[in-house]
Amino acid sequence: MSAVSRGLISSLRILAAIPKITTTSASTPVPNQFCFFLRRLSTADALVDVAPKNSSEQLHRMMSQNSKRTGVIAVKCGMTALWDKWGARVPITILWVDDNIVSQVKTVEKEGITALQIGCGQKKAKHLTKPEVGHFRAQGVPLKRKLREFPVTEDALLPVGTSIGVRHFVPGQFVDVTGITRGKGFQGVMKRHGFRGMPASHGASLSHRSLGSTGQRDAPGKVFKGKKMPGRMGAQQRTVKNVWVYKIEPARNLMWVKGQVPGAEGSFVFVKDAVYKKPNISLLPFPTYFADEDEDMSELEPLVADLGEVDPFMVAD
Repeated sequence: MSAVSRGLISSLRILAAIPKITTTSASTPVPNQFCFFLRRLSTADALVDVAPKNSSEQLHRMMSQNSKRTGVIAVKCGMTALWDKWGARVPITILWVDDNIVSQVKTVEKEGITALQIGCGQKKAKHLTKPEVGHFRAQGVPLKRKLREFPVTEDALLPVGTSIGVRHFVPGQFVDVTGITRGKGFQGVMKRHGFRGMPASHGASLSHRSLGSTGQRDAPGKVFKGKKMPGRMGAQQRTVKNVWVYKIEPARNLMWVKGQVPGAEGSFVFVKDAVYKKPNISLLPFPTYFADEDEDMSELEPLVADLGEVDPFMVAD
């Protein structure tokens, strides 16, 4: 059964459950509930409960020390290097925040938690399963390529359909980046665990890269759990903490962070505010950044972190 059929049946059930209302006087008109549902069902968005359009002034709130904002889904574009204004070489990873929107809002009353489901990218309906297509149509949002749920506090909730861009973060703050590491396949102990290996010349016969003994004799007569052995390496979820945001490009929705982040080029990573090196809440847009109606994002200049006015090389001398 499609999402349209389910919505039609639910609307008819609501219509049947409405009690008949009688007028107390001839001068007091009563709205025709049946005509209301006919008008609702005659529109294309009749079966979608769309959140009311709120202005940015109504959604903007004050952030507290216990507030927890949502994160974003980004695509790892690759690594490069640049030199800052003091001449220091900075390794850079470029992340692309590709069309992030709020696809679902979870509350304590309904789901038992307070969280936001974020969707990233675009995808055709033929490449999604029917439950996935029904989920997007029920929420009234475009089809997304990647979904991720971020726990937030109640004051950081956003309505469904809210767009989240790279301006959600500010240059100079620290973030935590989570991703799936590169898969290395089946590897030996020297590469997987950093073993020294066996002797390279005398006393070793075809076992130069072997791990050596794996256990004892009759007591205990087994190999202990957790023993470092050859096996599959990589392709695991890892989080790099306290990654410094060097530059933000609102025109292209790019974020330049210092250092490496897990994952191969083209893979999805999940970026959120750092847990240990918490940013200054007075500088963060809360619950997210809302662009002005007359603001043209394509004409905005890149935002670079403040590097200070003291040359670090002169201070070292």
